[in-house]
Amino acid sequence: MAKAALITGASSGIGRCLAQIHARKGGDLVLVARSGDKLNALKEELEAKHKVSAHVLVEDLADAGAPQRIFDATEKAGLQIDYLINNAGFGGQGLFHERAWADDRSMIEVNVIALTALTRLYLPVMVARGSGRVLNVSSTAGELPGPLQAVYFATKAFVTSFSNALWEEVRGTGVTVTALLPGATETGFAQTSGMESSPLFQGAVSPMSVAKAGYTAMMRGKLNVIAGVPFARRIVYAMASLLPKKMLLKQVRKVQETS
Repeated sequence: MAKAALITGASSGIGRCLAQIHARKGGDLVLVARSGDKLNALKEELEAKHKVSAHVLVEDLADAGAPQRIFDATEKAGLQIDYLINNAGFGGQGLFHERAWADDRSMIEVNVIALTALTRLYLPVMVARGSGRVLNVSSTAGELPGPLQAVYFATKAFVTSFSNALWEEVRGTGVTVTALLPGATETGFAQTSGMESSPLFQGAVSPMSVAKAGYTAMMRGKLNVIAGVPFARRIVYAMASLLPKKMLLKQVRKVQETS
């Protein structure tokens, strides 16, 4: 029986790559995103190429009711979700006190609330049957405070902490929870967050390489996987806790600046 993966933010970037990887392995899919046209095109591509079954759910995860509707739809269709991949998320650059609160509130809703709600809906089912995998897409941004992206960095800190705690809670149940921490990646993130000219996105890696690392780590039940981060920057992250906090904040702000 084909394993089914539910992937949020599946219409582009890392989410689309994760869907392609899972389909290549013969797995069925539930594809979730706001863009119905992109999802249906991906569904047709994967079904034709890999002979798998793909279901499309058009939802905006900034809507508080979306997670429950997604869960209800898969339950009604009789779909067993073997792998839950919470990939959807977005950022936004600027001073917190100047940014539109509606934008940051939507960011929290998508990056934190929807991810948490979907995990709460599907995790009990997985634990009850003794099998399942959860992959939560966090970010290396969550390892540091982020001046000029204060809310985004904070949401990703939540995702990593939440995922790690669940990894321990479900240990021994047959279910695992993995956090994927990408570095700068060639997706639409830089454009939507206003970060195209930031030094942070110079040398960004392909979303497929990040997706492969995340998918492999999920299947192995790993706690965390860092992907798409140059060795020199990994050293910086490792040493961050040793630096004076004010110096660290200044350096992080510098790489966020776009002018």
